[in-house]
Amino acid sequence: MAHFEKKSADTSQEVPMTAMPDIIFMLLIFFMVTTVLREVELQVQINFTEAENVEKIEQKRLISYIYIGPEKLGGGELGQTRIQIDDAIIDDIGAIRNLMYDKYTEQPKLIVSLRVNEDTETGIVTDVQEELREAGTLRINYSTRQEVNQ
Repeated sequence: MAHFEKKSADTSQEVPMTAMPDIIFMLLIFFMVTTVLREVELQVQINFTEAENVEKIEQKRLISYIYIGPEKLGGGELGQTRIQIDDAIIDDIGAIRNLMYDKYTEQPKLIVSLRVNEDTETGIVTDVQEELREAGTLRINYSTRQEVNQ
């Protein structure tokens, strides 16, 4: 029987690393260009009330915003007072409880920030607060603008 000898090639098995920084840089540029930061398009008008003592929240990613104010109809006209969470107008106030409960279970340190138009009736805000209490989201913040001392 004849034995066959395995011939070894004199080439190295290393992967060339000279192009690696170029590839990483191109991937970085690609993801920077294609990533879109999500902005909420307001469908209600918000004119903040003024407050004397204002505190800024540093961790913005823990905040979920609820907007309450007159609906923008187009042409500069305003409609009835509506509630907006994220990009959607909420028609049934009872839906706030389920929506915010789901957000709270995903992020237990959730802070709900109410951005309320200064001319909004207190009853609507109270109803929203009651729904938030039922959902268990007890960390509530009220967005205002700082009062200008004259």
